[in-house]
Amino acid sequence: MLTAQCIDLMPKPIYMRKVLLSFTCLSGFLLANAQQKEGTIVFERKINMYKTITDEQMRAMMPEFRTSKHMLLFSDSISVYKAIPEDEAPDPFAGGGGGGPRMIMRFGNDGGDLYKNFSQSKSILSSELGGKNFLIVDSIKPQPWKLSMETKQILGQTCHKAIRKIPAAVMGMRVMTMGGPGAATTDTTIKKAAPPKEWEIVAWFADNIVSPVGPESYGQLPGVILELDIDNGRTVYTAKEIKATVDAKELKEPKKGKVVTQEEYRKLMQQMMQNQGGPSMFRRSDN
Repeated sequence: MLTAQCIDLMPKPIYMRKVLLSFTCLSGFLLANAQQKEGTIVFERKINMYKTITDEQMRAMMPEFRTSKHMLLFSDSISVYKAIPEDEAPDPFAGGGGGGPRMIMRFGNDGGDLYKNFSQSKSILSSELGGKNFLIVDSIKPQPWKLSMETKQILGQTCHKAIRKIPAAVMGMRVMTMGGPGAATTDTTIKKAAPPKEWEIVAWFADNIVSPVGPESYGQLPGVILELDIDNGRTVYTAKEIKATVDAKELKEPKKGKVVTQEEYRKLMQQMMQNQGGPSMFRRSDN
């Protein structure tokens, strides 16, 4: 009864201000502690091959979709994106066996680990070519996203939608077709320029995982990208597992290899393929 009287005698405006201040501080504390600023995410990447290849003979040599798994390790300003090896997985591009055609294709950052330091605006792709290690250094270019109020749940995380557009990529492919015994080997180069249009990229980023990172070269949003759709299903990245921890050793800047620019590395790769007469497929990565 005494307590109630004391509260009643307290000036109500002052009492309410104290209650509101305490509630605001508590909410801010809980929100700050609820936000995740580092972790490890496993992604599934699904590429629709038929959206790139329209030739029926070429389509007969490959499945419609190519699926692979990748890992994103990150802190609040650094990320490392790498492919997860599938040593026992069959090669879906090996053709029909025997003397059938065989293709080797490279997509995005399949060639190595992609390190990004957002505080320094620097990216480094570590790759191996011809038995030599290279570090392909570039700057992190701005990505003009348009944010939306639309939300959805991904692995228990509330995610907001963001959209941006990029010029359609131009792709080229060289295929070596080998016949049976005694048959001639043909080396056919197919270059298909994408129509002069833009690709729409739809990203879903987590509200409570605060880091500007994402799969491949995509990012620079208020939260980690957990789902990414390029050109309405051409390539889709989907987070399959999220961990709130990361090994700090995995986030160190790579040092092993010769430092080159993207253009220098592209020329080296094309020269090697031409010298070997081997198959290749190149796709522009977007920073």
